[in-house]
Amino acid sequence: MKIADLYIRVSTDEQADKGYSQRYQEEVLRKYCEFQNIQVGRVIFEDYSARTFDRPEWQKLLAQIRKRRTSTNMILFTKWDRFSRNTGDAYLMISTLTKLGIDIQAIEQPLDLSIPEQKMMLAFYLAAPEVENDRRALNTLQGMRRAKKEGRYMGTAPIGYINTRDEYGNKIIARKEPQASLVKWAFEKIAEDQLAADQIRKLVNKKGLSISRGQFWYMIRNPIYYGKIKIKAFKEEEEHLVEGKHEGIISEVLFNDVQDVLEGRKRKKRKRTVKVISHEKFPLRGFLVCHKCGRPLTGSASKSSKGGYYHYYHCLSSCGVRFRTEVANKAVRKELFKYKAQENILDIYKDCIRDVYCELTSSSHKTKKQYIEEIERLEKMISKARNLLIEGSMEADDFAAVKRESQEKIKKLENKLTTLNEQKSNHLPKLKQTLQSVCQLVNIYDTLEVKEKRQVVGSIFPQKLVFDGQKCRTPYVNQIALYIYTVNQSVTENKNRKKIDFSRFFNEVVPTGIEPVSKV
Repeated sequence: MKIADLYIRVSTDEQADKGYSQRYQEEVLRKYCEFQNIQVGRVIFEDYSARTFDRPEWQKLLAQIRKRRTSTNMILFTKWDRFSRNTGDAYLMISTLTKLGIDIQAIEQPLDLSIPEQKMMLAFYLAAPEVENDRRALNTLQGMRRAKKEGRYMGTAPIGYINTRDEYGNKIIARKEPQASLVKWAFEKIAEDQLAADQIRKLVNKKGLSISRGQFWYMIRNPIYYGKIKIKAFKEEEEHLVEGKHEGIISEVLFNDVQDVLEGRKRKKRKRTVKVISHEKFPLRGFLVCHKCGRPLTGSASKSSKGGYYHYYHCLSSCGVRFRTEVANKAVRKELFKYKAQENILDIYKDCIRDVYCELTSSSHKTKKQYIEEIERLEKMISKARNLLIEGSMEADDFAAVKRESQEKIKKLENKLTTLNEQKSNHLPKLKQTLQSVCQLVNIYDTLEVKEKRQVVGSIFPQKLVFDGQKCRTPYVNQIALYIYTVNQSVTENKNRKKIDFSRFFNEVVPTGIEPVSKV
């Protein structure tokens, strides 16, 4: 007597649209077994797509058949689309079941697979649902592309937004606070290029925006945040951006600045990449390197026999270098004394720094001129391409591509020009107030938290500090701090109070704690 397992599969959409309910399929299959004198074994209910055979209940059934733990010799289902909607996978599964001695049959589309001609009908029954799936997927894709081209975001709202509807009932995304403000803050911090992107992600997490590393990188690369929607390439249509119907969280200028930083076009601006947070006993972890092997020094505590702890900076290599944290911290504090401004000569500092500021800002005029020349060159390129199109020497698609690429570059350059114009504010009025704070540099340093201490050290010493147990050395010091040191040295050495030409000292006077990189 034949024993059959009844395989009943349905998805939610099919049950709603076509009435393929589990109850209906079970009823039809049981009646068929009764008329055909087939004993019913197990009844397997599956609520899963038939695009693949990676379905939980089917895999359990197949495993039992392979282990010979069932007396089943037949699997029944109502139609072939209940079995599979993938022609290639279906043929492979039929072959596998046949080798295991299992017959399969769709009771509403019966076939005798021992007859060669019947395999043509099998191909039709299997291909029809696959074609239906492909058509449905294509219609969905085209519908989503059409909606995106209209400026509507499809799918779950990205971080900083929430799914909602407009007054006409259309699905849209809107800003969600406070997440949106934190997203903007993250973009602004990356544009400053003072911290690594992952450090900024950790700070954002602490502020309350829970986001993984992958999600963060996707976010800072996504044009959705400045009001654009990306349309991916499809067939002959190239990838492009369209104006979204949602409100952007950041400006296009800020987004482009972030992309420049991420792609390395502004990477020279960053002074240092060290951890933002450190243990209070190790404010210099990440700044110190071993004077023997050149590797970074880390920090750890050692427990004494009396139960107390001693804190050390030590090398991770086998060179065995280790220093008490108190000694290293004191040496760096002593080094900071060299860059402490003297109150009685603030005007001298101010004059020197004003000259440097004017020299640096003059370079922006040259940059502005380069941007304008590049914009003119791109506009001429578009004009030349248009003439070639009119003459018939260029295809319309090629002209459209040249025009689109050139206009995108022009827009970015115009945004950069706008940024340059906005950065013309004069910071010199605040200079004297700042220098007065530098006069109290060491006293202020002693009162700071670990995070602020690390920021001070990082701003004055952009390169690593080499500590040999007594003194600190570094190949480079912040230029303004170096000028302050230069003025201090010059005033100290000028006992006759003669007028000093400071410009000649800037390239000659070097602190004893500074040495070329090659000597480190």
